Amino acid sequence: MKNILRKTQVLAFSTLLIIASCKKLDINQSPNNPPVESATVETLFPSAVISTVSRTGGDLSIIGGLWSQFWTQNSNSSQFRTVDSYDVQATSNFVNGPYSELFAGALTDYQLGITKSVAAQDWRYNLMNTVMKAYTYEVLVDLFDKVPYSEALKAGGNLQPKFDDGYTIYTSLIAEINAALAKDYKTAPLTDAQIKTDFVFGKKGASADVMASWEKFANTLKLKMYLRMVNAKPAEAQAGILKLYQDGAKFLDEDAKVDIFTDVPNKSNPFYEYNFRRLNTPDNLKASVTFTSWLKKNQDPRAEVYFGEADPISINQGDYLGAAAHPEYNNAVNVVVNATDAVPLISKEESYFMQAEARLRYFGGAGAKDLYDAGVLAAFAKLGLNGATLLATTYAYPASADINVNLEAIIVQKWASLFGSHALEAFFEQNRTGYPKISAVYSTDAGYTPGLLVYTPNGVTGAGNFPRRFVYPDFEKSRNSNTPAQVPIYTKVWWGK
Repeated sequence: MKNILRKTQVLAFSTLLIIASCKKLDINQSPNNPPVESATVETLFPSAVISTVSRTGGDLSIIGGLWSQFWTQNSNSSQFRTVDSYDVQATSNFVNGPYSELFAGALTDYQLGITKSVAAQDWRYNLMNTVMKAYTYEVLVDLFDKVPYSEALKAGGNLQPKFDDGYTIYTSLIAEINAALAKDYKTAPLTDAQIKTDFVFGKKGASADVMASWEKFANTLKLKMYLRMVNAKPAEAQAGILKLYQDGAKFLDEDAKVDIFTDVPNKSNPFYEYNFRRLNTPDNLKASVTFTSWLKKNQDPRAEVYFGEADPISINQGDYLGAAAHPEYNNAVNVVVNATDAVPLISKEESYFMQAEARLRYFGGAGAKDLYDAGVLAAFAKLGLNGATLLATTYAYPASADINVNLEAIIVQKWASLFGSHALEAFFEQNRTGYPKISAVYSTDAGYTPGLLVYTPNGVTGAGNFPRRFVYPDFEKSRNSNTPAQVPIYTKVWWGK
């Protein structure tokens, strides 16, 4: 996967002179292949962003969607059987690829971009790099729990950096974002050429609009990180969120996304490139009964957009050996992910749902319904659909006296909106909140409730032990003696419910 996606970056963005995974250690440098340290911030930033989204929107979203039960392994192929059975080992490319790419590619370039920006007092690129560094680190922490931070990404390199705990990394990243927001990143406008290097908000065109969006992205990322902390550090989560509101923070009312993909080999959406274009068959991922049963129960028209059919034939989650008992599996439908689909970092609807949760938790519910409604409508509108009828009936905000009833409605609607290249967030949110809930019976049972997560019949972790994290890559354990001891994949991360 790493080679595929690195080729994607090289071919799709040939104007980038420095590619993240091509760090040069040889002292003999060719003038046609300069060291990464000689790159400008304008060159480093887009390369790093592509490194991030190539993983978060590619193989990590595929895994997130399997574990969030949007899709499941086809019974006639085998590419993702180990993931669907929770058998992801330290030698797996599903672990090694993202860990290596996000550290050696994305984070190395973001940190170098920050160093260069601070030296030049370029507070625009300082903010942009800082936000993306925090976003990328958060993904790693949420997957691995503890990762190198305080001794990582240093000039000269430390081959044995210590692993910091997730809470320390979270609070440090928030402090980095606050420091970047405190600088004057608005006075000097970005040039047209610089705006073109911003694959996230550059399409807005005007420098003031671009930087205003980065400010909203920074605040929304902080909100997300504080919400992640609600179980482990409730007082700090509350204080952090209340301060955001007291300071008048503005949150995203648009997608923070990379939307530059084309239907050309090596230039397409990374999920599409990995699953449809580059594997030996495009039929690995099929609709999961878990998700389609919920869509069908609610007569949700998103089924046709997500799966190409209003009533898609599906496979029970993880039942890739069950074709003999279920001949209908042979007609199960593929997931629909297009070559030109954007990769969201934080979507508009996700921002609304996070704000609704914050209002529910800390403001007595004031404003929560309006933000929930906005999130549902935005999720439908993104797909060219109108969710008003369902919002007025089946999906109406509960406004219950029980906060958990309202929270479940918010998170389940967020889950339904995260299909495709944003599915990793659905996995994280289920770990944080417990929604969608876990079913006591498998989805073939007459008593199964549509939309509840089920334990795969081929699971290797023991019934009820759902994946909650990644294991550390074997190459990291072999080269860094500070790597923590492995724990089972079903061990929660520091903020887990």
